[in-house]
Amino acid sequence: MSRHELLGGMVQVYRRSGRTWHCSASIDGRQYRATTGEDDLVLAKQAAEDWFLALRGKSKAGILKNEKTFKQAADQFLKEYEIITEGQRSPKWISGYRDRLRLHLLPFFGNMALSEITPGRAQEYRVHRIETSRTGKAPARSTIHDEIVTLRQVLKTAIRHEWLAHLPDFSPPYKSQGKVVHRPWFSPEEYRRLFETTRLHAKEAQPQHKWDAEQLHDYVLFLGNTGLRPDEAKNLQHRDVTIVEEGRAGERILEIEVRGKRGVGYCKSTPMAVVPYERLLGRAKFVPLGKTRERTRKRNPRQVPPPEFPKPTDRVFPGNHIGQFNRLLEKSELKLDRDGKPRTAYSLRHTYICMRLMEGADVYQIAKNCRTSVEMIEKFYAAHIKNMLDAVAINVMRPKVKKRASPKDLYDAPVDPDVLNQL
Repeated sequence: MSRHELLGGMVQVYRRSGRTWHCSASIDGRQYRATTGEDDLVLAKQAAEDWFLALRGKSKAGILKNEKTFKQAADQFLKEYEIITEGQRSPKWISGYRDRLRLHLLPFFGNMALSEITPGRAQEYRVHRIETSRTGKAPARSTIHDEIVTLRQVLKTAIRHEWLAHLPDFSPPYKSQGKVVHRPWFSPEEYRRLFETTRLHAKEAQPQHKWDAEQLHDYVLFLGNTGLRPDEAKNLQHRDVTIVEEGRAGERILEIEVRGKRGVGYCKSTPMAVVPYERLLGRAKFVPLGKTRERTRKRNPRQVPPPEFPKPTDRVFPGNHIGQFNRLLEKSELKLDRDGKPRTAYSLRHTYICMRLMEGADVYQIAKNCRTSVEMIEKFYAAHIKNMLDAVAINVMRPKVKKRASPKDLYDAPVDPDVLNQL
């Protein structure tokens, strides 16, 4: 990093990896930073001197004395947010705000006065994040968006405490609308190949792995026919699931009370989710099959406790299926979709929504059943489903209007002899 000092060391002019020069100075024990906006060193030094003299004039006038820094506002935000959202936001969500501030935002904005954080500074931050990436690859669009959201939340806290007059516009000036792409899902043929792979895996599994393999097979069928999020399935208990008869043919379905991302909601499954759930309900709890337990069983069979079946307060899926699920995806060559995006357990939810749309279900009812919005479904799911296009409504052809005969054509037209005889 190039660095130069001005006015006897009171002002520092430096340049990181970008083209423009920046300046910094310390007034009354507080550090201030700004960009000169110049890529020429001589012009940058002149801009830095003007900036320092203006800043010192504000200090003499008492304008800078009561101004808070971004770090003070960030500390206040974390203190308030963690207390007010207790029980509504998970500790991992709050930790995400804390990590983004500690790793990225505070090193860049920390010592800046709140009034110095402008839309131009936010744009400089985006450029800085891309240029200083440790991996050499630009951060994902969603990553920078989350960091700008955190920046906006901190400044909103400053506004509530009257440390800042208004909230700057931090919307990206370029590429404001990203390309809408569909989320990874399994087509009907791929979904069939997936659950046939999990069925075969459960059938051929060793005794010590059979319980996990059978649970995974039912997990795939359950999520693919209910549309639950993985975290919702993880929190699901047997007392939250009820088998009911509903529909025109009196089919049996599952009525599920869901607790997860959107609080408490309700879901009604397809009839194909009932049999997997009955297997889950009738499967005894996992019992370790170690060598010590096997020797004990052979010596004295009476010491082996009887199998214990799930209770209403037990979780439907008590184990962790991530590793086993990913291995089976690799085995069946289903890990990546057509666009090279990796599939996860969340893809089973996307598969459920896409299949319901392909069957002609109402978008509003799907949104209610999946605890999401119609806008999200139309944006990420319905856009790439060919069944959502009505060929009859598209291939409309206006009826052709018959050409009216002109008076000249009527005059030159031959006359029927029978008509002349009648006259």
